[in-house]
Amino acid sequence: MTRAASRCAALLLAAASSGCVDEPGGVTAASTSTGEVSSSSGAGPSGSTTADAASSTGVEGSTSTGSWPKESSSGSGTSEADTSSTSTGGDDALGELMGRCGVFDEATLSGPAPAVFDNVLDLGDVGFDEDLLTPGGRQIFEDDNLGGSSKFSEIVAYEVLARCEGASLLQTEADIVYDDEGPRTDLLVEFEGTWIGVSVTRAQGFPLEAPYTVEQAQVLLEDKLADIPLSTAAVAKEHAWDKQILHVVAYAPMHAQSLHAAYAALGPELTLDTVVVITVTQGEDAFIYTE
Repeated sequence: MTRAASRCAALLLAAASSGCVDEPGGVTAASTSTGEVSSSSGAGPSGSTTADAASSTGVEGSTSTGSWPKESSSGSGTSEADTSSTSTGGDDALGELMGRCGVFDEATLSGPAPAVFDNVLDLGDVGFDEDLLTPGGRQIFEDDNLGGSSKFSEIVAYEVLARCEGASLLQTEADIVYDDEGPRTDLLVEFEGTWIGVSVTRAQGFPLEAPYTVEQAQVLLEDKLADIPLSTAAVAKEHAWDKQILHVVAYAPMHAQSLHAAYAALGPELTLDTVVVITVTQGEDAFIYTE
């Protein structure tokens, strides 16, 4: 799918039973199984349904249809009773965040079961604007990380978690203390008293419009998920978290499809005790992947 595809088409990858219309105030997507994506602003708790990790993404072998974005969980950290979706954003926020919010409960954040959640952040024509960040996002922007070009993807990951799940920032990458050498985690955040480490990565091809295969997604996930327990073991007691999130910032819906297909084939030695969040970015988002 190219970036010239409509926002409606990007949001509904496998919508055999769904409808989608572009409206002046935003995108409205309807699904017979997962609720509705509203174009209204303001965050609020909604929920999720449990499903196979590869469902609703259009990947070969998937047996279910539905709307995009879709979250799925292979653990017990979500509630089947809560099925509504939400859209948060507006003039005072960085882009429009679409997907289910308020899905992180105690079991998701502290239990060992793996879980996967999806959402979309549409940056529209604005792209990046520091003035639209949450206080935590602004701190990440101002602080130094440990090198590389990951600052903007870390900001995106935090903005999604803060706006959708109420995360608050405790430490940025350079300030997390470790007792041993090894892989490092990008952020330390808090969800209502629960400390969570957040490792951020990007799913992208080279060039950006190139197809993103399941094999590429598998390499990325295996590498990043293998690092999760290593950084957890190395972190100092004063910054020890209860669990980690692997937050994948993905260039297009195609990338999320491949990620889901790859994730479904992974063994529990990689997926246990880690929540995976996949955020597909839309609009003027090239800076996330090139700067």
